[in-house]
Amino acid sequence: MPTSQQVAAVFPGQGSQRRGMGADFCEQFTEARLAFEEASDALALDVAALCFEDDPRLDLTEFAQPAIVTVEIAAYRALAQTLGLEATWFGGHSLGEYAALVAAGVLDLAAAVQLVRERGRYMQDAVPVGAGSMTAVISPGIAAAFPSGVLDGLQVDVANLNSPDQIVLSGSAPDVEAAVERARKVASLGKIRAIPLRVSAPFHCRLMEPARQRLEPLLLDAAPRLRASLADRVTSNASGTWHEPDATAVARALAEQVTAPVRWLDNMQALGERAARVIEIGPAKPLSAFFKATGRRIEAVTDV
Repeated sequence: MPTSQQVAAVFPGQGSQRRGMGADFCEQFTEARLAFEEASDALALDVAALCFEDDPRLDLTEFAQPAIVTVEIAAYRALAQTLGLEATWFGGHSLGEYAALVAAGVLDLAAAVQLVRERGRYMQDAVPVGAGSMTAVISPGIAAAFPSGVLDGLQVDVANLNSPDQIVLSGSAPDVEAAVERARKVASLGKIRAIPLRVSAPFHCRLMEPARQRLEPLLLDAAPRLRASLADRVTSNASGTWHEPDATAVARALAEQVTAPVRWLDNMQALGERAARVIEIGPAKPLSAFFKATGRRIEAVTDV
């Protein structure tokens, strides 16, 4: 049962990046600057320059992923430093799950940015650019009503269950188009709206299996350094519920996340059952719209 003392911090994933993200926090707060320095040292890369300047690498998955995690942790630590923000529960959408684990104390920031740089690289390598795509499909109640038969015979999976009214399809580009056209013909779904996403690869689907196989050994190698006793304060995208307080289980869940759907609707329910106040922290605030679709308004912090 949520109480007024319980706060959840949630973190968005890839696609939330923007030029200049994190600059306000870095300029004004020591904890934010230290987070950027920690990430830069771990990557041998000037993460501040990557985020603040007009660097085209920010559009590349292997650079965008560590940059986003750095900005989110810099902002979270700045809020903790200045406002005394102390979250009890944590969640993150896709890439944001890594930021959630860092904020919860399960994973070090340095290790997180190294892992997600490789995660981004492996995910991009798994499918040639242009061969895959992702499309958001929006219709009242579609998360519960979408018939799996629509995807029969297609290299397409439901990648995200974002809200009661929005799912995301991911897979082979022509097959995603075919799936959308099939969905339009399902009378029970009513009129649907399809929005192609600007992504460089089809995330969270079977085509990411090569990436999962490459990433899992890195995650298992990192498992002994996880503070797994804190993990049950963080929601898992793959399971839709709380992480187990077991290092190997956390590592395997993060590996599974690469090919499994992001069960964000279930994550929101789990967080809502325990936290009276939810704050989204990141370069943008897409998760606020998902919470709103469930009837809950949350706070969002994108800059100072």
